[in-house]
Amino acid sequence: MGFDYGLAKFIPFQDKAECERVRQIKKEDLTKHHNPEFRIRIIEEKDEFYFQFALDIVERIVKARDKGEKLVLILPVGPVPQYFLAAEMINRLGIPMDHVHTFNMDEYADEDGNTAPIDWPGSFQKAMWDNFFGRIYPHLRPPEKNIHFPTKEALKDYAAMIADLGGADCCYGGVGWCGHIAFWEAHLGFEFGDDLEAFKQAGPRLVELHPMTIMQNALHSFSGDWSWVPPKANTIGPAQIVQAKDRSFWLDGYIGGGVSWQRFIARLAAHGRVNTLVPASILQTLPGTYTLLGGVADNVTISMA
Repeated sequence: MGFDYGLAKFIPFQDKAECERVRQIKKEDLTKHHNPEFRIRIIEEKDEFYFQFALDIVERIVKARDKGEKLVLILPVGPVPQYFLAAEMINRLGIPMDHVHTFNMDEYADEDGNTAPIDWPGSFQKAMWDNFFGRIYPHLRPPEKNIHFPTKEALKDYAAMIADLGGADCCYGGVGWCGHIAFWEAHLGFEFGDDLEAFKQAGPRLVELHPMTIMQNALHSFSGDWSWVPPKANTIGPAQIVQAKDRSFWLDGYIGGGVSWQRFIARLAAHGRVNTLVPASILQTLPGTYTLLGGVADNVTISMA
């Protein structure tokens, strides 16, 4: 017997038929895409996944240095295991990073738009220094003036700071439960309707976090305590992602025991209709890589076990 029902009203993307279509995409078909420049791959093992992520970062650092060029990277905070590995590679190989400029995608903010300080345990600045920059030998790491975060003070100039360096050479990232990229949330799409071109030109701003993002981040960073997750964040916009010379996105949202919060949204972002209410869907229209951990790529099913 069938059971037909609508989507919960707080979900911005309400195209039930499209959700059903992408839900049916099998693991073996996930890497097939009509845009050959949008390259999807699956890495089964976690250790290999994070090693390849770290290698991707370090390879770009080395190649730019060998060419005598600067390297501008947009970086996410999560996941973080690749940063431990990248820092170790940089230290072991003695790779100077004075040519590297980094811009973090986002940072938490309170209800008044004040960004989290670097000494707050949930701060993205603290996470990056603890897990990456602070692990690199001081004589190798980028100068502090080359390391940027979208704080309240920096936000108004953030897009110009990236543009003045010639734009990002690569934008790294992931895909949120609601389909966000950075903290560019799904509900922001209501401002743009079907105007994808205007959407792609939108820049950094302070945003109210979507309920799905609050729950996602409570799950993986705050011991499930949704009262601890800040209500807002500063974030880059679609423009900084679109204008980057390359994109490298990594989806590792597998909890274990067959459970993945990212399994469906990975499909909707990569294979669903490109639209403003699933911000990550614009990745399909651009050159780049989209790497899924095996547990994320598994088929979408119902399990009450």
